[in-house]
Amino acid sequence: MRYNAATPTCKRAAFMTAAWFPTYPDRCGWTALLPARTLTPAISRAGTVKYAVIGAGYTGLAAARRLAELDPAARIVVLEASTVGEGSAARNSGFVSPRDIPAGTSQAELRATAALNRYSEEGFAWLLALMERHFIDCDLQLTGRIKGAATDAGAATVRGLRDGAAALGVPHDYLDRDAMQARIGSRYYQCGLYTGEGYLLQPAALIQGLADALPENVTLHENSPVTGLRRAGKWHVRTDAGEITADRVVLATNAAVKNFGYLRRRLVTIYTYAAISAALPENRLHHLGAMADWGLLPAHRLGTTVRRVGADRLMVRSMYGYERPIDPALVAATLTGCFHRRYPALADVALDHVWGGTTALTMNGAPFWGQIDDGLYSSAGCNGAGIVKGTVLGKHLAELALGQDNSNDLRAAYGTANWIAPEPFRSIGFRIISAIERRKAGLEA
Repeated sequence: MRYNAATPTCKRAAFMTAAWFPTYPDRCGWTALLPARTLTPAISRAGTVKYAVIGAGYTGLAAARRLAELDPAARIVVLEASTVGEGSAARNSGFVSPRDIPAGTSQAELRATAALNRYSEEGFAWLLALMERHFIDCDLQLTGRIKGAATDAGAATVRGLRDGAAALGVPHDYLDRDAMQARIGSRYYQCGLYTGEGYLLQPAALIQGLADALPENVTLHENSPVTGLRRAGKWHVRTDAGEITADRVVLATNAAVKNFGYLRRRLVTIYTYAAISAALPENRLHHLGAMADWGLLPAHRLGTTVRRVGADRLMVRSMYGYERPIDPALVAATLTGCFHRRYPALADVALDHVWGGTTALTMNGAPFWGQIDDGLYSSAGCNGAGIVKGTVLGKHLAELALGQDNSNDLRAAYGTANWIAPEPFRSIGFRIISAIERRKAGLEA
C-alpha cells in the first residue's frame, strides 16, 4: 500500500529540504561507558547506488542488511547524520523481549498479542543470530522483566497482566512490597509482576556492533546528514558532499521523516530522558537488591523505568517533551528526584550521565510502515519500542522494496498509524491528554 498524503514537491522533482534531524548536546550515557570506536568516514563525493538507506538505527541497519542478503550484487549506502551510538538508537533503556504479554484474557487480546509475537520472535531470533555470528558483546542478559506498580491503579494493571501471563502460559511471579524490596532493593512499589522471558542489553554496544558487522556490499557513512531528497527518474539524495543517486530509498529516520514532507499528520516527535547513577561502592550494593540484573517497567506509560546497570549502577528513564527538548537543569533535577524517591538510602548518590533522545508517537500506537512514494519506503512511529520492533520492521521493509509483498499480514498485526489533527489542535490536545495521564500516573512517575 502506498502512502497517499499530498507530497507535490517530491512529485515535481524539486528538492525537499530537511531543516531538522536529531542533534543532541548531551552525550549518550550508554556510549560514554564504552571504549572509543573508530568511526566510518563521512561521505566525500557524489555517487550512484542501487539502494540508499537514510538513518543507521535499528530499522535502517536491518533494512540495509536484508537488502544486501536478498540482492548481494547491489551497492548499498547507509547515511547517518551523527555517529552510531550517539543517535536515538543508543538512547533507549536496553529492554528486549521475544514476546509481549496481553493486558487481559479476552480472545481478541490473546489473538492480537499472538500476531505481534510472531514478528517479535522473528526479529529477536534474527538479532540473536547476528550477535552470535559477529561476536557482538552487548552484555545481553536473560533477566526476566518486572512490571512495577506504585499506585492502586497500577496494581490493577499488574493483576491484569498476571492474568494475561497465565492465559499465555508465560512463567511469572506476583511480587508484593516485601518481595519487590528483596529483588530490587526498593519499597517504593506496592507490587509487581515478574516474567522470566525479558532480556537486558547495552543498546549502544548493540547498535555499534551491528553497524560494524554490515555486509561487504553495504557502505556506512557517519556524520553525513541528508539535506534534501528529490525524484527525477531516480532518487537524488542530497548531502554536503554532493548527490547520491539511487533506484530506491529507505527513510529510516523515525520522527524526522516529517522533515522530508511525509507523515506529518501521522506522528509527533517526543523527547524522552534517562540517566545513569554514579557507581556505588561494594559496601552499598545491597541497596540495589538481591537480583544481579533486573529491569522494571512502570505500570503507567508515563511512569519511570528503572534498571540495574552492571553490578553497581542504576538507570532511570522518565519525562516526555512534545516536539522540543526540555531544559537540561529541569531534566537533571526531575530524574534525580525519581531516583532518590525510589532509593532514599542513596540520596547522596549523584547521576553520572544524563541524556535525552527522540522517538515518534502515533495517535493509535501503531507504526506507519510501507511505501510512501515510487521507490521510497519508510517505517516510522515506533512508540518507544525500538530494538526488536525496529529490527523486524526494517527487515520486512527491505523485502517489500524488493517486491516480496508481506504487507497484509504485517499491517494486520501492527495496525497502521492513523490521522492526527493539525496544529494548533494537536499541541492543545497533547497537553490536555498529557496532563490527565500525568495525574493518573501519580507515584508511577
